[in-house]
Amino acid sequence: MTRRVGAALVALLAVVLLVAGCTRSIDGEARPLGGGTAQGDGSDNGSVDTNQFDKLLLECTLLSPEQIATAVGGTAAESTFNGAICRWVVSGAVPLGVTFTWFETGTMAAEKQTVEKLGYTTDTIRVSGTSAFTSRDPKRPGVCGVTAKSPDRGVYTWWVEPRGGGSAAADPCAAPTKLMELVLRGSA
Repeated sequence: MTRRVGAALVALLAVVLLVAGCTRSIDGEARPLGGGTAQGDGSDNGSVDTNQFDKLLLECTLLSPEQIATAVGGTAAESTFNGAICRWVVSGAVPLGVTFTWFETGTMAAEKQTVEKLGYTTDTIRVSGTSAFTSRDPKRPGVCGVTAKSPDRGVYTWWVEPRGGGSAAADPCAAPTKLMELVLRGSA
């Protein structure tokens, strides 16, 4: 019993020293997010002027849910997440997961290097006159992504993946390619 008490005290002492070693003070005054800057009048109400982010989720509305469903051969698309990436679940004979990303400061070279590091195979293609590439995961043959340079800035990527063990399309890259065509042609 004495060993257990000694071991517990040593463990407690280690935790106390660890916590004490990880704390520090920072000079300055704590302010709420947006405090004093939202209205530009020096007020300190803590609100954030969201008008400066007027196109914050624009990428998630480039195509309508109907356009997405039709492009991938589904019957309806339901948005499941809008944020840094955009996701939809498309119902149909084979339910599909559809993901769209727009890395506004990304490059084709960086995206290709990333997917190749993940072990995906890539093929260079053209979509609506724009250089693009497909990404395929050899472990998941029904999944395909298509990446192209955005006409504005950065890169777009569409991923389409069968959900729930559904069978893959004859050409898994046809659906993300069609989605990319729609976006690049400005069919939104």
